[in-house]
Amino acid sequence: MSFFRQYIAPFLIVLVFLVALVAVSSRAFLPSDMAAPAPIEEVTPPSALSPGSDSVAGLPPSLSTLIKGLPDPVFSAEQF
Repeated sequence: MSFFRQYIAPFLIVLVFLVALVAVSSRAFLPSDMAAPAPIEEVTPPSALSPGSDSVAGLPPSLSTLIKGLPDPVFSAEQF
């Protein structure tokens, strides 16, 4: 057991460190278009999920409440 602690465990730790160092350092040798972060594109929602649409993926109105939630209550000054 002491052989593992003195020789093998430190060797594995150094080996993992060196592999990580090589992987991170290799980024400097990549072409410039691969070294840059990925571009972010705007995602446009489909027309069925637009805010003005009342249908939710073709579900009946009784099930759409489970997805959309209950409507906001409307309070008036007369209630208070």
